[in-house]
Amino acid sequence: MAWNEPGGNRNDNDPWGTGGGRGGNDKGPPDLDEALKKGLDKLNQLLGGKKGNKSGSGGGSSGSGGSKGGFGAILAVAGIVFVGYVIFQSFYTVDEQERAVVLRFGEYHLTENPGLRFKVPLIDDITKVRVTNVRSAQSRGQMLTEDENLVSVDLQVQYRVDSARDYVLNVRDSNEALAFATDSALRHEVGSSSLDQVLTEGRAELAVRVEQRLQRFLEEYGTGLQIVRVNVESTQPPEAVQDAFREVQRAREDEQRVKEEAETYRNKVVPEARGRAQRLTEEAMAYKEEVTERARGETARFTELLSVYQTAPEVTRERMYMAAMENVLSSTSKVLVDTSSSNNMMYLPLDRLMNREGRSAGSSSSQGQDSSSGMDQDIGSLTDQVIQEIRTRQDNTGVRRGR
Repeated sequence: MAWNEPGGNRNDNDPWGTGGGRGGNDKGPPDLDEALKKGLDKLNQLLGGKKGNKSGSGGGSSGSGGSKGGFGAILAVAGIVFVGYVIFQSFYTVDEQERAVVLRFGEYHLTENPGLRFKVPLIDDITKVRVTNVRSAQSRGQMLTEDENLVSVDLQVQYRVDSARDYVLNVRDSNEALAFATDSALRHEVGSSSLDQVLTEGRAELAVRVEQRLQRFLEEYGTGLQIVRVNVESTQPPEAVQDAFREVQRAREDEQRVKEEAETYRNKVVPEARGRAQRLTEEAMAYKEEVTERARGETARFTELLSVYQTAPEVTRERMYMAAMENVLSSTSKVLVDTSSSNNMMYLPLDRLMNREGRSAGSSSSQGQDSSSGMDQDIGSLTDQVIQEIRTRQDNTGVRRGR
């Protein structure tokens, strides 16, 4: 049952300990001042203070003790809050991407790595710096080249923090120092190059040189920054001469194209010519070897033939004659028949006879039949005569051998 339940019953469960002292019929809210006083008295007792006297005698001393106890309780609460705040401020966390620079009494103390760290409150000053992420800065400007031409250059610098201590302590504004150093390095390198190098094939080399020089500047300044990459995004001549510059660029592209075509043709023709020259050289060497070996073979054959000729000159001479005639007449379509009955030599033009026979076969049917019959008779008589002459020569040769 609630302590302030409506009704006429007396309820002694008053949390402020009034016990219904204000009368059984008093149903109003409890006295807040009295409740606060009792709470302070209890807190004072817990902290070692004395409880105030409620008796009528010595009322003045009781009031003084209550005020002192209330002031001590406030001081205790304030001390507890202060100690909690100090403990809370004594620890901090460093992320994986950060490094913490600790200053003690304004002087550099150390650089903390990632993790839960401790610091002395109100003495240590902590500055966290991101060291893993890559940052970027842009630079643009017009400057003179070595040949006194004006050119516009757009540059992008990618960098990161390499030393958190130098980044925080050495330079007031590292980003501003980077901008000044980038502009100085770019102007120095562009001023040492010609316009053609900056606008055409020298852009990549320009970026490398600017990166090296810029890194040296940052190390000399002690900014704690590390250059990751320098990109030359664009290089353009002034607006007034851009049309003329484009014409020059097109002419250079045409020149380069013609050179490449000529180089392609050269790469095609020269190897073919070298191959033909090599083939002719090898054929010449092969022909040389062939002729040399054939000459050596002929020399050896004639040397052996000489010894045979010295042994039997007549027979060897006749065999040589027959071999030579066979070699000469084997590739001809004519036949020569030497008759022993007379000094005349019979000549048979077989090639003409064969051609005449072919022409006669292609003529008309009526004429072809008459010529064909006459040709057949001529060929038949000539064939019989040749066969008879050959047999006669064979017989004469047999008779001579028998004798």
